[in-house]
Amino acid sequence: MEGLEQWKKQAEQWSSQALQQGKKQAEPLWSQAHEYIQQVPPTQIYAALAILLLTSVLLLLGRLFKRQKANTIVLSGLSGSGKTVLFYQLRDGSSHQGTVTSMEPNEGTFVLHSETSKNGKLKPVHLVDVPGHSRLRPKLDEFLPQAAGVVFVVDALEFLPNLRAASEYLYDILTKASVVKKKIPILILCNKTDKVTAHSKEFIRKQLEKEIDKLRASRSAISTADIADDFTLGVLGEPFSFPQCQNKVTVAEAAGITGETTQVEQFIRDHVKY
Repeated sequence: MEGLEQWKKQAEQWSSQALQQGKKQAEPLWSQAHEYIQQVPPTQIYAALAILLLTSVLLLLGRLFKRQKANTIVLSGLSGSGKTVLFYQLRDGSSHQGTVTSMEPNEGTFVLHSETSKNGKLKPVHLVDVPGHSRLRPKLDEFLPQAAGVVFVVDALEFLPNLRAASEYLYDILTKASVVKKKIPILILCNKTDKVTAHSKEFIRKQLEKEIDKLRASRSAISTADIADDFTLGVLGEPFSFPQCQNKVTVAEAAGITGETTQVEQFIRDHVKY
């Protein structure tokens, strides 16, 4: 026991000596640091602290936004193209026949109707049906910053009479800064393809490319003061085609009334992950 007590006393003595030695070594360093801080102007100290605080906040916000991935899909297109029917089909599997042209956005967050019977974790989709009337289209800008994808709905049955108007609307979307900078993917959805006289998606794609090429030429000839395009489209000196866009543009088919929405659902799930 006496040997153990002596060992404890010796250990305490060593510990005390080590602390005293460390304190003596630290005192000159602390004194030098204190003198240096006193020599630095207060404005520099405040600036350094502000930079440190700002950096910390930006890193925190960056991590927060990375976690919150966009889950908004925007349905756009001319009035009468069938956007609202598609909205209801995707939401609850009903065409809601008898719906009229929307004057306000239809909006909802839900699991796609076709997935409600699936097991496991399903990520809800925030779906927005933006009215196609020209006076109401500015509402589109409210949703694009949060969009994971844009579905541009085209009436495949009455396509040619509306070709110019549809091309102008699509051109405006493709040249928006919020779309180009974020490279928001766009699906051109040819709706009502269940009808015998409906045009094919290949025909619609080619006609839209030709019309947008004409628009590009005519708008570039107008003074920039009269045009609100954020970005120009295509490659200078070449006919316009969708692969030239900075964001991915694809074409698919659907039939809202009959509930054939497989391709648009695939587009949604490609960009709003489980």
